[in-house]
Order: sequence, then structure tokens, then C-alpha cells
Amino acid sequence: MSKRDYYETLGVDRTADEKALKSAYRKLAMQYHPDKNPGDAEAEAKFKEVGEAYAILSDKDKRAAYDRMGHAAFEQGGMGGGQGPFGGGAGAAEFADIFEQVFGEAFGMGGMGGGRRGGRSHGPARGADLRYDLEIALEDAFNGKEATIKVPTAMHCERCDGQGNEPGTELETCGTCGGAGRIRRSQGFFTMEQTCPHCGGRGQYVKTPCQDCDGVGRVRKTRTLNVTVPAGVEDGTRIRLAGEGEAGARGGPRGDLYIFISVKPHEIFERDGPNLYCRTPASMVQAALGCSIEVPTIEGGKAEMKIPEGAQTGRRMRLRGKGMPRLRGGPRGDMIVELFVETPRNLCDRQKELLKEFCDLSGEGCNPDSAGFFNKVKQFWDDVTTDDGRPNAN
Repeated sequence: MSKRDYYETLGVDRTADEKALKSAYRKLAMQYHPDKNPGDAEAEAKFKEVGEAYAILSDKDKRAAYDRMGHAAFEQGGMGGGQGPFGGGAGAAEFADIFEQVFGEAFGMGGMGGGRRGGRSHGPARGADLRYDLEIALEDAFNGKEATIKVPTAMHCERCDGQGNEPGTELETCGTCGGAGRIRRSQGFFTMEQTCPHCGGRGQYVKTPCQDCDGVGRVRKTRTLNVTVPAGVEDGTRIRLAGEGEAGARGGPRGDLYIFISVKPHEIFERDGPNLYCRTPASMVQAALGCSIEVPTIEGGKAEMKIPEGAQTGRRMRLRGKGMPRLRGGPRGDMIVELFVETPRNLCDRQKELLKEFCDLSGEGCNPDSAGFFNKVKQFWDDVTTDDGRPNAN
């Protein structure tokens, strides 16, 4: 099968200059790179085809021969053409340049195209982020709180200003990487770069370590910080304090501190988002006759609540605007009060007599739920038969 015209392969005309060729090659190489198209044989073939075309057209002598004779100039050993993207003019550095554009940022790579990009690893490194767990009371979540916390962290060494070397001494240039901070290794088809293992990418090393930090540039200390906990925070809320994390290496900027809020269980209230739930007792007489009672509120006061006549255990009543504030603004939640009717205990003889008298005077109208239930039970018993199939005598 005849090969496609190299200019057609790159999508340029025959008068294209070196810049246009390079731009077209980069675009197509990134599009068809095997790492972006895993398992795609067609993309891999196009990647090789594009590389071969650029290898010829980027070399002045080979391009001149191709313009005169076409593909025949490189057949039967003519000029050693068709070497792919790493033969001729398109070397490993060119591939590395493209590879970094496609994958460098995603993997945090400093570049594979030689020392011109590797230098970025020399600079200060950002410090690690930290986490602090802060437990607060529900009242603090309602009102907000100014909290003081102590955070163990790595801080810049003041003696050496985070550089690691004893004041008055100089950092030595790394002999392994020659100060580049990265070393190159060829593995067959690829030329790879990696951080210098001797200097850690710094390009220099500490010959005379600082007495306070032993050459690390950082020391462990406990910092005291003031934290503003806003009203309305919920369990699991995360507060970010920018620049309050660990100090970075080589004098680099601090990371961030993330404070995770947990709210302790409350003795009276249970929380569900902005709403609060509370169970309150009522005497049998209060529930039967109806009344007004006072219930506690989260702000520490009292609220009046009306119990309707004949209220039963489980009855829920809503006090609007008596719940929690919302973290991002808006009206307060509600407080939902669940009633439970308390049965009298420890009765004296006179109280028992009065209750018996009340019971004798009560009819089905006073206890409709009980009357309805036992009517259903009676019907159920009437339908039940004995084991030998005879109707139940009851």
C-alpha cells in the first residue's frame, strides 16, 4: 500500500516553514498519542505516521530529497528515512516537549525536554495541608463561637530562614545533576527525566547544616490559632484557614489548615438540618383538658406552647422560627415538639377512688380509640374457631 504524502499527513502545504511544521506535528502528536488513546491501534498507527512525516520534513536535506523524488528517496536505504518520530530531526527532546504539554501538568512533571523546564523543581515547595477536628456544643453551633486551638505543625526555621544551611555558609551545587535538579536516562525508545535523588530536585545541597533544624529547614512546633466558628454550622462542616498549614520546603509557602466541626449530642434537642426536635411530657389531666405549657428553646429562653384538648402521645406541634440559624443565611428553622402523656404513678387511696369513679362515669365517647380497638378484637375472636373446627365458645 502506497504511503500518504508527508505534507498531506501533517495537513500543511508544501511551502510550510519550520514553525508551521512543528505546530502541525505537535497538534497531531497530542491527538494520536498512545497514552491518550490506550488500546487504539488506529491512533497508534497515525501517531507513527505523523512522526515519520515530521522526521523527514523537519530535516532540510531530507525534505529537499523528498521534494525532488518523493518516498522513493528513502526506499532501499536511500537516506535512512522512515525512522519514525525519534529518527532524523524529530528527536527525544521534541517528543518530550509534546509529552509535557499533554501530560506534564496532570502528573506534576517538571518537563522531559531537557534543562529548560527542569529548573522549576528548584524553587520552594508548598507545604502540606493539615486537618484539625474541633468538637463544639449545639449552643455554640447556634450562637457561633471564637475558639482557640493548638496545632502541632512544621514551621520555617528562623535561624536559617528555611534554607537548611548554617547562617554564613553557602549551599553547594549538586554534583549528580550539575545543579539542574533533574537527571536524564535513556531507555531504548524513550528518554526520561526524573528528580535528582541526591538533591531532591533542588540543584544544591546543604554542606553545613543549620544547628537548629539539622539542615531540614523546618522545625516542629505547636501553634496557637484563633478560629471563628460561624453560627449555623452543622456536624461535618469544614472551615478552611488559608496559609495556616505546614511550612513549605526550601522556604516555600504554607499549606492550608482544614478544621472539621463535630457537634456534640444535646440532652434535650435533636437536630435535623435547620430544625430542632424536642420531646416534652404532659400530665394526663393536661392532655385531656388542654392547656398552655412552657418549653425550653436553644437560645436559653422559654416559649409558650398550647396543648389542644384530648392530645395524645406522639402529637407534634411546631414552633416556627425557634430552630437553628442557616449557615448561608435565610430564616431560622423550626422547633418541633413531640408530646408524650405521662400516666400517673404512686397514687394515694383517695386518688385511686377518684380515678375509679371517673372510669365508671366514662363511656365509649371518652375513649374512642380504645372502644374501636376492642370492637375489632371482639369481631376477630368471634371469627376464630377451635382446633377441632368448632366455633369459639367466647
